[in-house]
Amino acid sequence: MKVLAERGVSVLHAHFGVEGVHIAPTAKALGVPLVTTLHGFDVTIAKKELLASKKASWVNYVTWRTSLFETGAVFVCVSEYIRRRAIEWGYPAERCVVLPIGVDTDVIKPAPIVETPRIVHVARLVEVKGTTDLLRAFATVRRALPAAELVIVGDGPLREQLGALATQLGVAEAVRFLGAQPHAEVLAQVRAARVLCLPSATASNGAQEGLGMVLLEAAASGRPVVGTDHGGIPEAVVDGVNGYLVPERDPAALAERLLALLVDPELSERLGAAGRTMVERRYDLRTQTGKLESLYQDMS
Repeated sequence: MKVLAERGVSVLHAHFGVEGVHIAPTAKALGVPLVTTLHGFDVTIAKKELLASKKASWVNYVTWRTSLFETGAVFVCVSEYIRRRAIEWGYPAERCVVLPIGVDTDVIKPAPIVETPRIVHVARLVEVKGTTDLLRAFATVRRALPAAELVIVGDGPLREQLGALATQLGVAEAVRFLGAQPHAEVLAQVRAARVLCLPSATASNGAQEGLGMVLLEAAASGRPVVGTDHGGIPEAVVDGVNGYLVPERDPAALAERLLALLVDPELSERLGAAGRTMVERRYDLRTQTGKLESLYQDMS
């Protein structure tokens, strides 16, 4: 705290409510406003589930959350959906604002649609990301389109289980698990695919997707997205405009939409171009950063 005081810090900004609770006493002691960005699990997992996890940081979050509600100057929600859930969770509505994180459209440029019928999935390998449903859908896709490929970028506790499922479904030879990769490589894999798929589903502990930055980065790259009607995803994916939405945990519907894009490059190109336009208009990094800076200035 002494270092922060010496540096003349005028605003503190925490990401996730868990970290907001942790830093709230410091903000109060310094007499500076605290901004907390709420991303997803911090307002979608039930309090009893957080306590049952016995993770010290999660238990602390639930136990001391009222101090954050009282101390926090502004709660930035990454989507309208997360704002609704934050209010249900107990956050003060009058201090909850929607401000999605932006995408650098100067750095991430649209790339021509590739000929290879390849799907890319970028996610931490946990239940909420719906990777199991994607593998089941991909098995159907492969039967209809034997040349189809699936690239999975990311790692997590379900890695071994998902590999076993790919083998069980008979698609292991067409699925590549790349593990966690640097951001530049992630973007390269998105550009090398025809479509990005993020079939998120409500996890057993209630966790849901706030928005999914990879959706915006894929759209900025000119790639259509197939996602689920889940959490904040419908705010970034408009069904039939820049991608498709299917119900949660519906591999058959997922397979149908993926196939539609894999067999039709012109459709993929049209939806991908619409996604790029959407990101430029609603999620440009400089515009979003400017809004955040204005928020800081209003509190100074």
